Amino acid sequence: MVYEEYVKTNKEAFLEKVKQISAKLRINPDWLMVVMYAESHLNPEAYNSNGGASGLIQFMPSTAKWLGTTTAKLRSMSNVDQLDWVYKYFYSLGATGKIKSVYDLYLVTFFPIALGKPDSWILESKDLSAYKIAANNKIIDLNKDGKITVGEFKQYVDMYLKKKILT
Repeated sequence: MVYEEYVKTNKEAFLEKVKQISAKLRINPDWLMVVMYAESHLNPEAYNSNGGASGLIQFMPSTAKWLGTTTAKLRSMSNVDQLDWVYKYFYSLGATGKIKSVYDLYLVTFFPIALGKPDSWILESKDLSAYKIAANNKIIDLNKDGKITVGEFKQYVDMYLKKKILT
């Protein structure tokens, strides 16, 4: 499986569980490994002090609360146990069967309401302006226009994946 060499503990159990939850979600397990590597380098204790995102897929504090846990609890779990919450996240969004590519999986991880939207759709919501999203994710705002489109996000993922795969 891609990036399996970065799994530091419980490697066999972790990879088996990735396969199990990927089958339930009807996605390629390599896609999940790519997203988790990109978000946390497969470190369940990963923490981003800018917003408090934590864990394998960088759960935001509000997302953890929505799922019935906290980011602190997530960070204290083993990599295998945290996969239950990764599955719960995607399942609770109703994403099963709707994710058709690694781009879709990463998009639903980053900004779920954008899944299925056309490439021209601008990432924003009633609670988050396009400007704020772009300001907090400058690396994804490729044309530096203060907004991120789905197409731009896909281009960023493609550039990021190529960079990671080649290094």
